[in-house]
Amino acid sequence: MFGIALLTCVLGACSPAPVRPPSDTSLYQRVGGRATIAAIVDDAVRNIATDPRISQRFRHADAPGLKERLEELLCERSGGPCVYRGRNMAEAHDGMRIRDDEFDALIDDIARSLDKFKVPAAERAEALKVLRQMRSAIVGH
Repeated sequence: MFGIALLTCVLGACSPAPVRPPSDTSLYQRVGGRATIAAIVDDAVRNIATDPRISQRFRHADAPGLKERLEELLCERSGGPCVYRGRNMAEAHDGMRIRDDEFDALIDDIARSLDKFKVPAAERAEALKVLRQMRSAIVGH
């Protein structure tokens, strides 16, 4: 693909192509590492706390602990060097009877934060896919 682009440019139809990281680069690296994940999580927790669809679920939550565990989880699941030290998702949500619409609201709130921090579309989709994979362990328990 690079050869075709270079040939096209040599022939006079050159337009700058966006520089993409190598395909073996982790999602963690592509979004900007731990600092970016921490900023996204901090913003997402604020979104969640003010979201009338789910804020009551987090009213008595340990906000600093929630931020730390969510940051570890996203860091680890995106291929970063972190280790998630929280309980597994099914155990952590056992007895809460979380509904699909509540889970979707949480995903929406995190998506808003990804958008705020201008996470590119491909990485945004990949991050949300990682989160959505936890649905069955969280919803309905």
